[in-house]
Amino acid sequence: MADKKNYYDILGVDKKATPEQIKSAYRKLAMKYHPDRNQGNAEAAEKFKEINEAHETLSDSQKRSAYDYELEHPGMGGFGGGFDGAGFGGFEDIFSNIFGGGFGGFGGGRTAHSEVGEDIQKEMTLSFMDAAKGCKKTLSYNRNEPCSACRGTGAKNGTEYSTCSKCQGKGVVQQVQNTMFGRTIRQSVCPDCNGSGRTIKEKCPDCKGKGYQRKETTVTLDIPAGVNTNSYMKKKGMGQAGPNGGTAGDLIVVFRVEPHKIFVRDNFDLKIELPISFKTASLGGTVKVPTIDDTFDLTIPEGTQSGQVFTIRGKGIRSVRGGTGNLIVRVLVEVPTKLSKEQKKEIERLDETIELRQHERMKKYSDNVEGLYGKKPF
Repeated sequence: MADKKNYYDILGVDKKATPEQIKSAYRKLAMKYHPDRNQGNAEAAEKFKEINEAHETLSDSQKRSAYDYELEHPGMGGFGGGFDGAGFGGFEDIFSNIFGGGFGGFGGGRTAHSEVGEDIQKEMTLSFMDAAKGCKKTLSYNRNEPCSACRGTGAKNGTEYSTCSKCQGKGVVQQVQNTMFGRTIRQSVCPDCNGSGRTIKEKCPDCKGKGYQRKETTVTLDIPAGVNTNSYMKKKGMGQAGPNGGTAGDLIVVFRVEPHKIFVRDNFDLKIELPISFKTASLGGTVKVPTIDDTFDLTIPEGTQSGQVFTIRGKGIRSVRGGTGNLIVRVLVEVPTKLSKEQKKEIERLDETIELRQHERMKKYSDNVEGLYGKKPF
């Protein structure tokens, strides 16, 4: 086992991780290192291959059991002559050796199995408003769709096949091995039927015996309000067709949300910068403030300073789990840049009538400077 990779470390999970934790870790890493998102990156491609290899082993209880044994007993070779990520020996093989069958009643033997198809990951770009308010979108993509004519079996009419003579329909073959532990039985996927337990007598004319057809598929997505960049939706059974008539994989749609000209999103809160005139800041007034649905009147109190923040509760983005964020308004007092000579004189006359004590921050600053240097700055 010394030269084997540690699949738990690859997925970043504990050895006692549950199947749900393993699946969750796999999905996160698979999205991060998927070739579609790392084109031309050989290192990411190799990492993606490792992640899939680790998931294939740890998501199968029997493979995981054999892998754990070799992990704990390096160099022992396991119960079935070594772990190779596909066929392996284990407790079921020992019971089969003793009782003549598998766990299914100590005599029923193992049955053929069908595999789950691969997941398909697609990326969808949403406008800021579509993501914030929710929307309905359609997505078209190509996939291996289960053949309807043969129900994914690959055989004509779904019936023109016979039981595999090599494995007698079990999908696995057994090999007797003599090891240092004694005589054991090692099971592996039947090479003649690839685990399906059957051989095709006449191929399906529609799919040429493959069990699937390459088709363009269109799905409709009901996207809830509140999705954000890297949020994703899963459409079960809309991925690649499963081999041997197995269950199709899932479609995973990852969202990318475009930025907005006015709003900045912070989780479910919305932030905006609101420019107001010097007059409104000084005397107070009412200004129109936008939300994702409409506008509302915000009262600006007399003497509002530039940078002052107002929080309006419940005017943010609705969460997919319930509740709504807030709208956070930061006021910026606009100073005019182009003034006529008469306007400048008016400002100077006004400034002469305003005492320093009427400017709270300027007065505090002036007092601090005076205390430091013994003279006022203004």
